[in-house]
Amino acid sequence: MTAVVVVGDAGLDVVARHTGPVVHGGDTRASVTIEPGGAGANTAAWLASCGASPVLLTRVGADPAGRQVRAELTAAGVRCAFVVDPGAATCCVVVLVDGAGQRTMLPDRGANARFSPGDVDPALLGGASHLHLSGYVLLDASSRAAGVAALRAAREAGLTTSVDPQSAALFYDGFLDDVRGVDLLLPNTEELVGLTGSASPGAARDLLDVVGAVALTAGAGGASWVDADGVVSVPAEDVACVDSTGAGDAFDAGLLAAWLTGASRRDALLAGVRAAARAVSAVGAQPAGPPPPGSLSRR
Repeated sequence: MTAVVVVGDAGLDVVARHTGPVVHGGDTRASVTIEPGGAGANTAAWLASCGASPVLLTRVGADPAGRQVRAELTAAGVRCAFVVDPGAATCCVVVLVDGAGQRTMLPDRGANARFSPGDVDPALLGGASHLHLSGYVLLDASSRAAGVAALRAAREAGLTTSVDPQSAALFYDGFLDDVRGVDLLLPNTEELVGLTGSASPGAARDLLDVVGAVALTAGAGGASWVDADGVVSVPAEDVACVDSTGAGDAFDAGLLAAWLTGASRRDALLAGVRAAARAVSAVGAQPAGPPPPGSLSRR
């Protein structure tokens, strides 16, 4: 199996699916479930589902939520390298999902916000081939130094690296400087606009003086890979969107699991799209069970 270190948030999602508009100051009926979540944990769980061997480096609280997160991820095949914070709660995110499956998130990063450079243990990189960083670590000033330290340690250890920018609304001056030298950047269209000013996949060429390649997701518009050899695009799968939470994290995992085992750019994109389609077809940001036959990436 391909060993991948994932650095990013882990926590619980309180998912509230409502069929009508949210009534400000009033009541809105919803179907509510509690699901494992956090962008880093989501990617790690999907990597395991796609045939990779992931290690998740994160910080959780010394509370029942942190223990539940560890148990859920371990059962999913993720090796948990958790730093336990005695003074902060485990991350929790309230996710409002509308009738079209689109989500609005109210996050409390909790212990994740206190992730520090001292939490990055270089020994975890031994035996791994790749490090993936969830951009939320960089987008919060309190954990940014730890994200930069993780990327630096990975490069020094000879690993390839990838970063998902995660949220265009939280971009900061210097973001591109902090991801300079990364092998693969994984933005969605909104994040591409935030980084280049354009939604066109071709605009990702402007980022190639910073990163080695860009894998872009465009929702129903499919996905594209952009590097010095040109642009390769694939369509999205036609599935009903039940809950879009974690779709980008699933895409990252599917693509990485294929790419790191030698798949072509097109096949890696298709693997990412398949994982994202599975993600949006069910409630929750992590795999609900084993993948269907034939959906595993090449190993």
